[in-house]
Amino acid sequence: MKRKKFLSICLVLGVGVVVFFSLAPFLWQVVTSLKPSNEIFSRPVRYIPSHLDLSAYVKIFSRHPFARQILNSVFIACAGTFLCLFASSLASYALARLRLRGGRGFLLFLLFLSLFPPVVLIVPLYEMVSTFGLMNNYLALIIPYAALNVPFATWVLTSFFRQIPEALEDAAKVDGLSRLGILVRIILPLSAPALATTAILVFIFCWNEFLFALTFMTRATSRTVPVGIAMLSGASQYEIPWDQISAATVLTTLPLVAFVVLFQRRIVEGLTAGAVKG
Repeated sequence: MKRKKFLSICLVLGVGVVVFFSLAPFLWQVVTSLKPSNEIFSRPVRYIPSHLDLSAYVKIFSRHPFARQILNSVFIACAGTFLCLFASSLASYALARLRLRGGRGFLLFLLFLSLFPPVVLIVPLYEMVSTFGLMNNYLALIIPYAALNVPFATWVLTSFFRQIPEALEDAAKVDGLSRLGILVRIILPLSAPALATTAILVFIFCWNEFLFALTFMTRATSRTVPVGIAMLSGASQYEIPWDQISAATVLTTLPLVAFVVLFQRRIVEGLTAGAVKG
């Protein structure tokens, strides 16, 4: 008993250390954003500010179009995630149920495409965006974000759809449901954990993507949050406003945290689905 208790204590301490080191960068950003400007570079380092200073949060909204950039990121990430899930759900159902010739090889090809570095597409995408006049247009990011994540989402959802008993679909066909009706009314509700897991991964990619957003969004009011943070400037070109950068980082992390907390149960179910057969 004593040994088990000792091992439990060691496990708790180990988990606590890992969690602390994982959260340390974010906690440091929070502390920096609340420090007075003269304490950010003080020596010795002040880990706890002498008083809470919220001026950095005021500055990023009063001096920069940061609120607009947050809305841009939210809309683009949500639209890109929805479009990706819509396309990948149709493709996944076809691959899982229609028994297409070469379907297994196509899935492996999709897995290969999901490993493809997006940076190599920047030049042809720029030409297409310029040709269609989509510079500083939301579609210039929504469509590429969705397309780049469709292979991965299709590969994940296909594996999950195949675990759903076909007897449910046979019963639905007897009731007169079409293929599309079966997908919408039976397959997708039963696949909510997998959809939530895929959605959070796609959303994080859309939210954090930098290169495409930097290239296709040249106006300050059209930029997304990652580019907006990179473009933050101080009173002069030689000043780096670390307090404002920290405040912006904290604010842009909160939507991701809220998204994960909101779908936490579904995400865990999706990650563990198929681990145990019964």
